[in-house]
Amino acid sequence: MKVVVVGTNHAGISAANTILESGQDVEVTLLDRNSNLSYLGCGTALWVGRQIDSYEGLFYTNAADFEAKGAKISLETEVKDIDFENKVVYAETKSGEKLEESYDKLVLATGSLPIAPKLPGNDLEGLHFLKLFQEGQQVDKALAAEDANIVCVIGAGYIGVEIAEAAARRGKEVHLFDAEEHSLMNYYDVDFAEIMDKNLTDNGIHTHFGELAEAYLGENGKVTGLKTTKGEYKADVIINAIGFRPNAAFGEGHLEKFVNGAYLVDRTFKTSDDSVYAVGDCATNYSNAANATTYIALASNAVRSGIVAATNILGTHLEGAGVQGSNGIAIFDKKLVSTGFSVRAAEKNGLKVKYTDIEDTQLPGFMPADHNADVKLRIVYEEESRRIVGAQMASDYDMSMGIHMFSLAIQEQLTVDKLALLDIFFLPHFNKPYNYITVAALNAE
Repeated sequence: MKVVVVGTNHAGISAANTILESGQDVEVTLLDRNSNLSYLGCGTALWVGRQIDSYEGLFYTNAADFEAKGAKISLETEVKDIDFENKVVYAETKSGEKLEESYDKLVLATGSLPIAPKLPGNDLEGLHFLKLFQEGQQVDKALAAEDANIVCVIGAGYIGVEIAEAAARRGKEVHLFDAEEHSLMNYYDVDFAEIMDKNLTDNGIHTHFGELAEAYLGENGKVTGLKTTKGEYKADVIINAIGFRPNAAFGEGHLEKFVNGAYLVDRTFKTSDDSVYAVGDCATNYSNAANATTYIALASNAVRSGIVAATNILGTHLEGAGVQGSNGIAIFDKKLVSTGFSVRAAEKNGLKVKYTDIEDTQLPGFMPADHNADVKLRIVYEEESRRIVGAQMASDYDMSMGIHMFSLAIQEQLTVDKLALLDIFFLPHFNKPYNYITVAALNAE
């Protein structure tokens, strides 16, 4: 069997590794237009903000590793066309060499692309996006320039907030913009988003929420400012972090697509073509909170989708467990984590929900104050069935492992009442005898 994988980031890598390490007689070919693979983009802000010493550790594999496993890999190679009827991929290398790769099974792992609004001034120097390693290098270089004093970041989602922190750590005057009224609104309800809003302003970042970018301003071909619906602001560097869209250009008219243009796949990540699988950010997934097909672009989801697709290609039927969209962020030591739906997101998805909140300390009051911290928790549950559909947590303490339990609860369709009497251990070093998870569940209406 011959398998061709188009795309060599997290999803493509996990699919290829699963196949190559299976011991089966499979010929694997990997193609990617980039010059590197396996870059952990979630670490870009860490090295741009000098919280880690270098970016080398953000690459967890390389082309030589795959060649050692027997794969053929061609980087800086752009796929030009795919003949789905005859099962042939047509590509071209950087040097102009034409490639034709036949396949028995094809894995599309083409990822996502930054949303790039065609605003006036979009060709100015000093305007940046953040997705690829090379784009991270460009932002790092831009912040190092002597005349780079004011940085405007458009988009207050995870990437925007993280790169705003990074620029602030580099001593820049940072302005953060978003059309929403708060930061992180795709993941959290207002009560939790406001915690991050305050954290940002307390650390010197100027927040501009409820403002929509209208134009990039410039002189002599270089960015000098940003125009929004509420005013004009000076800027030496502008970083766009508005979001991403699926990179699903192949198979138009042949492969079924989701409402947002992503490849529509089943629970095995097979497309409408039995010979073609789609994994990672270019494809749909199944939401256990919504009990429906959805699109959630996360590296963790990408890795799992690659494993599931490859297992099915190898002949063992395996369905993905579905996703909750579990996520987390740590900015200036403030930590927020969530999974499933916020109240706001649940209502947008047509669910009638209630929620239970609690604010407490992580440890008993007799423990040293410098080792203790406040924790805020919200559990979102469906009103009629009482099944848990989401959770949000915020603290200076690393309580992040708790969100994995809520993720499993959503996956297994557990009710808030089941959670109320969960066997949770107590030890003063870790928690309180009346754990805030238990109390929140018991207090559910």
